[in-house]
Amino acid sequence: MSTPTADQLRTDLGAWLATEWDPELSLREWRERLAASGWGCPSWPTEWFGRGLPVGLASVVEEEFRTASVVGTPSGSGMGLVAPTILEHGSGDVKRRFLRPIITGEHQWCQLFSEPGSGSDLAGLTTQAERDGDTWIINGQKVWNTSAHHADYGILLARTNWDVPKHRGITYLIIDMHQPGVEVRPLRQMNGHASFNEVFFDNARVPIDNVIGDVGNGWAVALATLAHERRLASTRRPSSVARAGRAWREAEVETAEIMRPYVWYPQRAGRPDLLIERAQAAGVNHDPRVRQAIANVLCLTRTAEWTAQRAVAARRLGRPPGPEGSLGKLHTSLIARACARVHGSIAGASGTLTGPDGPMNGVITEILISVPAQSIAGGTDEIQRNILGERVLGLPKEPSDDGTRSFRDIPRNTRH
Repeated sequence: MSTPTADQLRTDLGAWLATEWDPELSLREWRERLAASGWGCPSWPTEWFGRGLPVGLASVVEEEFRTASVVGTPSGSGMGLVAPTILEHGSGDVKRRFLRPIITGEHQWCQLFSEPGSGSDLAGLTTQAERDGDTWIINGQKVWNTSAHHADYGILLARTNWDVPKHRGITYLIIDMHQPGVEVRPLRQMNGHASFNEVFFDNARVPIDNVIGDVGNGWAVALATLAHERRLASTRRPSSVARAGRAWREAEVETAEIMRPYVWYPQRAGRPDLLIERAQAAGVNHDPRVRQAIANVLCLTRTAEWTAQRAVAARRLGRPPGPEGSLGKLHTSLIARACARVHGSIAGASGTLTGPDGPMNGVITEILISVPAQSIAGGTDEIQRNILGERVLGLPKEPSDDGTRSFRDIPRNTRH
């Protein structure tokens, strides 16, 4: 079948929406129609709930949905991280069981990668999966797990072989979060929010068919997920405003729940949008030092937008997420820190006051104590620099024998 033009696509989609879209449908009923038609995920293969369109044309569908005020697929890690990974590496059985409930919003997901003893050395993880007949038995601990408190399933990295180099003994699994042996504990942050969790596994079980990719090859699958995560971190946008109709009302409730852990993320990014307003309110908008600092932030913001546009253009050409995601992630960290310095200089000592006593009812203080997280979440700045140095500049990797030694023999913070 030939690829339609953008105008043909708009005509076909408009005709379909005219007969199928009804804002008084339940959200689940509407999403079932999206899954059956392929319009919800137009760039996915036709055999897996898509229409096989190039990514560039898929963006046309998104624009038409916005123009017509039509509810789309869910936000969150299910559509953003899990589905792309399953499409790239999952078996036909995994795709059949898990893709459609992601589209309909039936299943919520979380990511179970980081561990307390590994830090940025993700491949040094020690959560273990031991084979027991037709299941894997999971024991260990994960941390910094957004949305684990309400997730139905998690994507889990676990060690299945301790006698090979660390990157080759990891398996990528799908785990049911609603089972005995899975304990989720919220983590209270210094900014007052509790967006993250730590998750403990005590003989939890995973069916052997819930492996994505091959046993022992989970690191390659994890790299695909992380590439999508960096892309999301640099392109996340605010959710749509509520519209009329049952589908929109239910979508608003769904989005509010999904996005609740992220309510402080604008503060984590430094709030460059507030700088001019704050300088004017404090009467320092004519101070040359403040003006220069704000101009610097605005320049950084503009160059970050260009990088994001390059990433979008690459995706529209059908290219997989590349190192531009790392560059965008570094830009975001740089902007956040620069904003924090300017906000701190404008607020002065009052920037240490929280709640109603602080500037903007404590928003400035929340910025100052949230910004450090920007350089950690989604892969630390140091990791992003390693990626750029090795994959873009062609610099050699740091000398290490981790690629040849058995993981069991490598010194680490915890012992198997």
